[in-house]
Amino acid sequence: MNETMVCAVGNVATLPAYRELAAGPSARFRLAVTARYWDREKNTWTDGHTNFFTVWANRQLATNAATSLSVGDPVVVQGRLKVRTETREGQQWTSADIDAVAIGHDLARGTTAFRRPGRPETEAPAPPRPEPEWETPADTPDPAAQQQPEPVPAP
Repeated sequence: MNETMVCAVGNVATLPAYRELAAGPSARFRLAVTARYWDREKNTWTDGHTNFFTVWANRQLATNAATSLSVGDPVVVQGRLKVRTETREGQQWTSADIDAVAIGHDLARGTTAFRRPGRPETEAPAPPRPEPEWETPADTPDPAAQQQPEPVPAP
């Protein structure tokens, strides 16, 4: 199935609205994306047109977005673009929604502190894992270079 995946960089324009639904948690907020360009005449950066998107998040992403985002936060949103056209009171309205797959703070414009959500206490803690061996000894040949592609059977 072909879907239009987008990555939008902008600012949270409305406080996330969180709802507990039968299918699981859901949250939505408006994202303002403003183009900026260098104005040679004024010798300064200038704001261009602002596009607004409704961002929808579901399940754990909805819970995390609702507790992590505030109005004005710079964010990066990746997800499926859905453009809808509807008629309201005789007028045509077009809206652009993003069904979010990932949402994060834009670290080019600030810092953040990541915290994992609490785990249920019924789970046992995971045992510590040893560090992987990143170094390949010089006398060991590269296994990827020795692998031969599998032959493809004729139809």
